[in-house]
Amino acid sequence: MAGHSKWSNIQHRKKAQDAKRGKLFTKLIREIVVASKEGGPDKESNPRLRLAIDKAYQGNMTRDTIEKAIARGAGDQDDSQYFEVIYEGYAPHGVAVLVECLTDNRNRTVGEVRHIFTKHGGNLGTEGSVAYLFNAVGIIIIQKETCADDLTAEQLFEISLEAGADDFSEEKDHYLITTARESLMSVYGKLKPVCDISHAEITKEASNTLTLAADAQETVYSLIEKLEDLDDVQNVYSNLLEQ
Repeated sequence: MAGHSKWSNIQHRKKAQDAKRGKLFTKLIREIVVASKEGGPDKESNPRLRLAIDKAYQGNMTRDTIEKAIARGAGDQDDSQYFEVIYEGYAPHGVAVLVECLTDNRNRTVGEVRHIFTKHGGNLGTEGSVAYLFNAVGIIIIQKETCADDLTAEQLFEISLEAGADDFSEEKDHYLITTARESLMSVYGKLKPVCDISHAEITKEASNTLTLAADAQETVYSLIEKLEDLDDVQNVYSNLLEQ
């Protein structure tokens, strides 16, 4: 069930982002620009950029748009300065929320984030108030139908573990591989030649989760979706376990 819950949460986030395609592209471009500016334009030597590019393709971004974003980050023509900022707080019913942002104006971003927390019955906390509840992990999702017919789950399991994966689970239509943050790209590199990877990312996983009734869940998701709608917000994580 753990694998199902992780994939459900990822799908929920993707559906919300897909419904706001323009804003999703803005976030993806910003991540590519920052990744190429920090680590260079070569995706083979820049793991962050490689993941950002793959995520952009998954979001149906064109190659031309991606290449322009890489050039913008790697070249001298872009003088924008983005800061990575994390905000922490609580949604209604005591649900912990972690908000990752890329912003060129911290005052604007914190004001917008605080407004949404307050308006939706939550409260913005201080640094460290909820971050200790989350651990950074690598997640790889592989749809079974994309794997070669002669590749068994046992073989994929062995490849994953030999590459450095921490966990491997088989669900109805997909495989879920979990890695340490620093091992994600080595596992990714071993799996990509044998299967199409439908999703790969560094995510935050809660060490303790909460379950809520359906109506209570909706109040929390309402806050989360409003946060995700902000241009400066890249990712929102919570310790709410979807039912």
